[in-house]
Amino acid sequence: MTAPRRALIVIDAQQEYFDGLLPIQYPARNESIARVQAAVTAAQQAGTPVVLVQHELPAEAPVFAAGSAQWQNHPGVAAHENAVAKRINKQFSSVFADTDLEAWLREQGIDTITLTGYMTNNCVIASAAAAEPLGFAVEVLSDATGAIDLANAAGTAPARQVHETLMALLHSNWAAVTDTGTWTTALSAGAPLTKSDLVTSAAQGRRVR
Repeated sequence: MTAPRRALIVIDAQQEYFDGLLPIQYPARNESIARVQAAVTAAQQAGTPVVLVQHELPAEAPVFAAGSAQWQNHPGVAAHENAVAKRINKQFSSVFADTDLEAWLREQGIDTITLTGYMTNNCVIASAAAAEPLGFAVEVLSDATGAIDLANAAGTAPARQVHETLMALLHSNWAAVTDTGTWTTALSAGAPLTKSDLVTSAAQGRRVR
């Protein structure tokens, strides 16, 4: 197999998820942001481009209000703002929606994107799904992402259940899911990561019922 041409995408590692209205609950946010920082450092050491994405809404919005304290990147990520290959502001869940990311990735010869950041249950899964018809391979770092507790008229789901379920779902079709340490080793070796497929995941699911 040929070596993947990767870009690390850091999605919305913003203060909204730490001291705003959407605090990440699982994995522990201080642990997951440390893994995000570790992935950025590993990518920079390997010469892999890093893309820093920020969600931005109008100044009157209750979350991600442009220019607000919660809109700012987490300090550990903000420290890398001047060194990343590209920065993007977005208004939708997918990093591809109404941005120039796809065009930039193609200009750089990138064929594989590695997703970190927040949230598993919104922008991570939306971006992974959006990458499929564009032809990009996707990797997701399970310990460098995170989810929130959910409750609404349709039901309730604690953050750990949300996160672990979506990691299994992603690995079954849309992405190779792994931890930051395993990804760093693959990055250094120029090796691809493998994912499962829907048929195999379904068969294995039936066996564990």
